[in-house]
Formats: sequence, structure tokens, C-alpha cells
Amino acid sequence: MKSAHPVQVIAVTGGKGGVGKTNVSVNLSTALVEAGRRVVLMDADLGLANVDVLLGIKPRHTIADLLNGDCTLEDVLVEAPGGLRVVPASSGTQSLVSLSAHEHAELVHAFTDIEDQLDVLVIDTAAGISEAVVNFVRAAQEVLVVVCDEPTSITDAYALIKLLNRDYGMSRFRVLANMVRSEQEGRNMFTKLTTVTDRFLDVALQYVGSIPYDESVRSAVRKQQPVFKAFPRSKSAVAIGQLAQKVLSWPVLSAPRGHLEFFVERLVQVSNQR
Repeated sequence: MKSAHPVQVIAVTGGKGGVGKTNVSVNLSTALVEAGRRVVLMDADLGLANVDVLLGIKPRHTIADLLNGDCTLEDVLVEAPGGLRVVPASSGTQSLVSLSAHEHAELVHAFTDIEDQLDVLVIDTAAGISEAVVNFVRAAQEVLVVVCDEPTSITDAYALIKLLNRDYGMSRFRVLANMVRSEQEGRNMFTKLTTVTDRFLDVALQYVGSIPYDESVRSAVRKQQPVFKAFPRSKSAVAIGQLAQKVLSWPVLSAPRGHLEFFVERLVQVSNQR
């Protein structure tokens, strides 16, 4: 009998490109591994995959190979230095929303086969508010919206939240301010966002903090390492560590079955509701 090991599923999204979402996904995942969690990071940017580049790993297989029946999920999983496991995407291939019923079933089985081997699944979504992005976010248990101090970042984050709230009844979102010059700047960004959402939407936004602008992040990218590992005493690494501690305190709802199975079945379900 399969154990009902609850898996926390976190979608990292933002609406706009360039907000540092993938860097947040990679570093948060790394920090959670450091804290003793078994973490899988899924690169869900199926058009422009780049998690493997940031981590300096060279995958032999991608999720496309799994869906083609050429390998198992175990074959696709790549272990990055430090113990983080990654499900790499393949650039420029079909998105998950165009899968057949058989391929959907294969995906469900593939992920549920590993649910007893992990505690947290982090989904790095693509930029924008495409159908694939919406499907991943809708299926996740926690939604972390990353914003930065650009007018388009706030408007795009609002557009994503509005779409998910209006069309799919989602009402709970966590917000992270990235690349801030001060803690106050992060709070100001959150205030800008809540001013609009409070007026027009029925949603609850929770501010989970900020990551400071830090040249160490660029240096870490050049080294193809998470800044949390490459420069552990840097301002951004410290902030990532604090974020990870908050994530560890988020409740993982117990259910008759693991949340990973729930996540994949929900992903299949919402993809089929087109």
C-alpha cells in the first residue's frame, strides 16, 4: 500500500520576466536542502529552460524524453551539487497543456512513484500568464509571487493574481520582493500591490519578505552556482536562508494521499478543462 507522505508543492511565479524568479527557485530549493528537506526542483519553463544552466548541470534526459516514453522520471532527475534534485525541462518543446490523456497518465504515475522520496517540490514557472503557467500555479499548494521594483512587475503580478482569482477562485498568495535596495522598498512594493488587490479583488496576500539587490548573485550566476552556496555570507544568501525558514513553518496539509499525487492529478485535470 502506498504511503500518504504529504509533499509540499510550491509554485514560484511572477507574471513578468526578469524579476529573478528562477534564481529565487534555485536558491530557495538549495536552502531547503541545507535545512534537511528532500527537495525536487522542476523547471516548468518549457520554452526557455534555464535551471540547468544556473546550476551548471548537463542533463542527459529531460521531461520531454519521459513523455515520449524513452526513460523514467528517475532517469530524468539530475542531482546538483549539495543534494538538490532537478527535473530539467527541454527548451522549445511542447507545453504540458498539449499532452494526450495517455501522456497525462504517464506523468501522474511518474511523479507519484517518487513521492516517498521527497518533502518539497518547487516549481519554477515560465514568465507571463500563459495557460501552462496558470495550470502549474493552480495545481500547487503554495503560490510564491516574486515582484521587483519596476512598474511592469507590479502590474503583471496583479494581472496574474486577478486572472487566478477571477477565473479560478484562488484567493491566497504569498509575495516576495526581489532585488530591493532596502527593506522599506520591499514593503512599499507590497503596499502598492495590496492597494490595488484590496480595492478590486477578494484575495489575501501575505508578505514573506525581501531579497536585497546583491552583486554576489551575478558572480554566482557566472560560476553556475546558487549564491546561497557560492557566497553564503552575502546579503542575498542570508535573506534566502530567512525565507527558507519561513517556508519550513508553512503548514503542510495532511490528506488521505500525498500532495504530489494531488498536484499532478490537478495539473492533468486543469489541463483537460480547456
